[in-house]
Amino acid sequence: MTELSDLYTYSSALGDSESDAGTFRVDIEPAGPIFHWSDGMYRLHGYHRGEVVPTMELLFAHKHPDDRERCEEIVAQVSTTGGFFCMYHRLVDAQGRTRRVLTSGEAVLGPEGSVVALEGVMVDLSRTLQRETEQTAREAVAGATATRTVIDQARGILMGQLKLGSDDAFQMLVSTSSHRNVKLVVVAAELVQLANSPEARTYLDRAVRAIQLHGRPAHTGGRRAG
Repeated sequence: MTELSDLYTYSSALGDSESDAGTFRVDIEPAGPIFHWSDGMYRLHGYHRGEVVPTMELLFAHKHPDDRERCEEIVAQVSTTGGFFCMYHRLVDAQGRTRRVLTSGEAVLGPEGSVVALEGVMVDLSRTLQRETEQTAREAVAGATATRTVIDQARGILMGQLKLGSDDAFQMLVSTSSHRNVKLVVVAAELVQLANSPEARTYLDRAVRAIQLHGRPAHTGGRRAG
C-alpha cells in the first residue's frame, strides 16, 4: 500500500490558513487501475478514509457534469501517451458542495515506454477565489465611494463659487471632462486639490473660470468638446 502525504500549501488570499489539497497516485495494472489517495483527497471528495474505495468511476462521478467529459478525455489521452496534465474544474463532493479545484500531475512511463502510473495533486481553489472576489468587490466599492466623494466636493466648490444649483454644477464638470477628454474624477480631483491648498487661491479662481468657460452646455454657445 503506497502511503501518500498531503501538500504543503500557501495562498496569498488565505494567509496563514492552508488550502484544502491532496495527493494521488493511480497505478495502471492489467487488472485495472489501483488508486492511492492521501487523506486530503478523501476530504476534498467529502469522505473519510475507509468510507469508500477510490475508483475511476467514483472519481469521474464527482466531476461537475459540465466538466466531466473534458476531464475524461484528458485522463484518457495522458494514460495513452504520457506527459503532464493540468485541469481546472468543478468537483461536487459527497455532501453536494461544489468546489473549484486544480488537478495537476504526470503520466509516468515505465521502462518499455508505456504509462505505468498517474500521479499528481489536487488543490481546492474555492476559498482563494472567494476571498479574492470579495477583496476585489470591496476595493471597487471603496473606489466608487472615493470617486463619488471627490466629485461631490468639486460640485460643491462650483456651487459656492458660481452660485449654481447642484445639477448645473455637475453638468459643468461633465462638460469640462468631455472637452478635455479626461475622466470626470480627474477634473474633480484637480479642483479639490486646488481648493485645499491655501496658497493656490488664484489658481483655484482660474480653474473655476476655465470650467465655467468650457463647461457651458451646448445651447449656451459653449465650445464643443474636441
